[in-house]
Amino acid sequence: MNWPLLTERTKLVNLHFYMHDITGGPGQTAARIVTGSAQHPGKLPGTFFGDTTAIDDLLTDGPGPASRPVGRAQGTYVLAAMDAPVLAVSATLKLTDGEYNGSTVVVAGRDDVLEPLRELAVVGGTGRLRRADGYVVWRTAQMLSPDHAVLELDVHATVPATSL
Repeated sequence: MNWPLLTERTKLVNLHFYMHDITGGPGQTAARIVTGSAQHPGKLPGTFFGDTTAIDDLLTDGPGPASRPVGRAQGTYVLAAMDAPVLAVSATLKLTDGEYNGSTVVVAGRDDVLEPLRELAVVGGTGRLRRADGYVVWRTAQMLSPDHAVLELDVHATVPATSL
């Protein structure tokens, strides 16, 4: 990747982890907090345009649920398109392990769940990732059950060298 603004005052950061989004059953980490008002005509039965879900999803270093925890994804997603299963995502990725323990990355963007790869924006961060700027490549790695999606996240960002 060629970063045109990468200078001696900026540093490239690459992070890779898995997010476990569990919408029901034991270990639930995502809960619908608002039910939309119009039946969604897309491909998600039982959903409504405007459905809003709050998340506190586990981040791990591998795709399995027993993989080493590395943080939490905390935020919301909203079913935001009338004609397709598209989510508007706003989440803070709080890292609790490794080099960036205690730091956060803030992610926002459009998640078209039917696409194999999605790209969301890195719009900020704190701690050693203060003022992060970049993108996240986001994909559904596997469905462990109808209620347990495992997403793979590849974070590509720059931060000021003074943040590190």
